[in-house]
Amino acid sequence: MPLIRKERLLNSQPRNSLFPHHDGSELYVSNDAPAIGDSVTLKVRVPHAYTFTKAFVRLYHDGEPRSFELKAGKEGDVETWWSVKVSIENISTLYRFVFVAEGKYEWLNAAGLFDHDVHSNNDFQIVAVPAYPQWIKSSVFYQIFPDRFAKSQDVHPIPDWADPREWNELPRGRSKYTGRELYGGDLKGVEQHLDYVSDLGVNGIYFTPFFPARSNHRYDASSFDHVDPILGGNKAMFSLVAAANKRRIRLLGDLTSNHCGAGHPWLAKAIKDKKSKERGYFYWDKSVKHGYVGWWDLASLPKLNFNSQALRNAMYAGKNSIVKKWLSPKFGMAGWRIDVGNMTGRLGADDMHDEVMRGIRQAMDEVKPDAWLVAENGDFVASDLNGLGWHGAMNYQGFMRPVWNWVNKNSTIGGGFQGLPFSMPKISGRQLVESMTQFSAAIPWRSLVASMVLLDSHDTARMRTVVLGDKAVHLSAMALMLSYPGVPSIFAGDEIGLEGAWGEDGRRTINWENRSAWDHEFLAQIKLLVEIRRHRDGLIHGGLRWLAVEDDYIAFLRESKKESILVFISRKQVKATLDLKPYGYVIKQTLYGESAQGSKIVIASKAATQAVWVVESSQKRIG
Repeated sequence: MPLIRKERLLNSQPRNSLFPHHDGSELYVSNDAPAIGDSVTLKVRVPHAYTFTKAFVRLYHDGEPRSFELKAGKEGDVETWWSVKVSIENISTLYRFVFVAEGKYEWLNAAGLFDHDVHSNNDFQIVAVPAYPQWIKSSVFYQIFPDRFAKSQDVHPIPDWADPREWNELPRGRSKYTGRELYGGDLKGVEQHLDYVSDLGVNGIYFTPFFPARSNHRYDASSFDHVDPILGGNKAMFSLVAAANKRRIRLLGDLTSNHCGAGHPWLAKAIKDKKSKERGYFYWDKSVKHGYVGWWDLASLPKLNFNSQALRNAMYAGKNSIVKKWLSPKFGMAGWRIDVGNMTGRLGADDMHDEVMRGIRQAMDEVKPDAWLVAENGDFVASDLNGLGWHGAMNYQGFMRPVWNWVNKNSTIGGGFQGLPFSMPKISGRQLVESMTQFSAAIPWRSLVASMVLLDSHDTARMRTVVLGDKAVHLSAMALMLSYPGVPSIFAGDEIGLEGAWGEDGRRTINWENRSAWDHEFLAQIKLLVEIRRHRDGLIHGGLRWLAVEDDYIAFLRESKKESILVFISRKQVKATLDLKPYGYVIKQTLYGESAQGSKIVIASKAATQAVWVVESSQKRIG
């Protein structure tokens, strides 16, 4: 390891995890969703190589700091577990640990180990409200853009805005046709291919919007009351929900709480009648031709104004609100993905974002407490994931973007969705892990594992294009996504190698009639990885401990009460040696990829490679 300053080493557990370790998973926190007044036991595993005299936890009760000493517990031949029992006095409990000795004063928080004072922004967090739905822990989702997945033989009306296309034609480039190209995919087509979805191994489908609109993406809803007739209407949805339920596949809807479409009756009534309640649903601006504020100044996307209680009632608070209706048994959604959740309720001096976010959460809790609420955030704001609003976010900032930057071979894609006016950077393994840690350290563990991890989506280029067709690198990225904390989501077609250089270009159809262009070998590997992710306890309940971080490869542990999993990912050919002795582990079983045994792993690959192993303790209990 190259020489670096001590401060940097302490701040970089990923480079050397032989430091004290704690995260929010079940090994370290006895209850991650306690009630106020409950006691919670916090544990830290400390390798014998790390020496200190005393250790304390520092937390806050009613805003005032308190410190409690840790006591030594279970001891092995390489590490000792230290613990402390604390009382939960507030909705949010922030805490960090300090290790002291003569000449030593080091803080452990969610960002790492520091030899100087730190603030509370990266403290570990416990939230005293019910947690995310437990079923997401063992879920893998499959994102479907309804117009492009599968087309039944049913004939549906073609709206006047649409430019009909043949099923196997590629989308046109950026042009006047973007958003208008209609391929005719429908919900019956999805139902007819549910066996394929089940065979892939996924147990959830995330649909981009299925409401009527004036575009193929449907983020400009002209109604939230029913399913778009082009997709088969409510009848097709009811049939799909029933068929999906039989296969134990949950369905996630997509809601635009930030705006509606210019074709929505709310807007028509608001324009016609200035005294109507709908008039208060929008912002008005006489300086623009259309007279109202549009999201990003787009007339097609009128911005919603949550100063209106009537709008709040219609959207989420009322008995028959949009949020509640589609979660009811009749309509059968298992949760919502909220479009541009970061901008909902915000415009100029108005900031009702937290009120609306928490209102949506409350509405869901009232009618379906086990529904999942995940938001799209254009960028990352930690307070959005404090446990009181969204369960999680689409983890672009803390996963997809750093992974792209680590594996990309096509940097010119980098502007666009990366949100930066320059080409995508190329980063090292250390930068990858530190980018991930920047995201995870600022939020409760529960919000990390309730966030969606993804490599791409309907809004981005596809990973196969990002890596310039390198299947081995693509597989490494998939293996990382399917082993990292969070809820994996595969964009339909990624598993067969579909490409696409930007959002609309990536929204390609799947050729079901002629599968000769499918990457069948890649598909077979994804099935194996999905199976492992869904059924291995270490990946379902485990924490995250970095074992090795180098420029071209990373290795990490996912440890639960029942099982410990070791994952190895490289982005290119590598020669690597992993020594498990300092961690008290030996290989028990190879689940995927590079085979290994014993406590020393040697890898010499000719291309990007991946491995998933079960490890077991080699430690002898002391005392």
